[in-house]
Amino acid sequence: MKPLPDTPEALVLRTDFSDDATWRAVCEASSAPSPGDGFLANLTFVEDRAFEAAAVADLLAAAAAASQYRTFMFVADGVTMREGEHPVLVIDLADQPGRSFRVIPSEMWSVENNLSLANMDFDEFADAVDAAGIFRGFE
Repeated sequence: MKPLPDTPEALVLRTDFSDDATWRAVCEASSAPSPGDGFLANLTFVEDRAFEAAAVADLLAAAAAASQYRTFMFVADGVTMREGEHPVLVIDLADQPGRSFRVIPSEMWSVENNLSLANMDFDEFADAVDAAGIFRGFE
């Protein structure tokens, strides 16, 4: 598998190409300002069929081969496309490579902002998921 692309912002990688409308909805929802505070996620959306149906292990190898250092990545996979809330997969690339959780698109700003600035650790989000394994924000 080829290396992950170098992007100036957090990577949102599409690995499922079954539903273009859902992909666009995920991109739009994750790019919207947070309610109240107006925080924005700094994201670069990548659609490259070379990553179609890639497993987490494949993505870890692609991250290791990339020239740009990343601590996490977002993945729009089959679950994202099929589930009603379109939960995006978040993969740890640094501390516990391969550890993951899901986040609803409207909360991606929180994950991206805090992990990119190292304000919080991956574990803090992964440990704050609901019974379905989805981060929906802090109470």
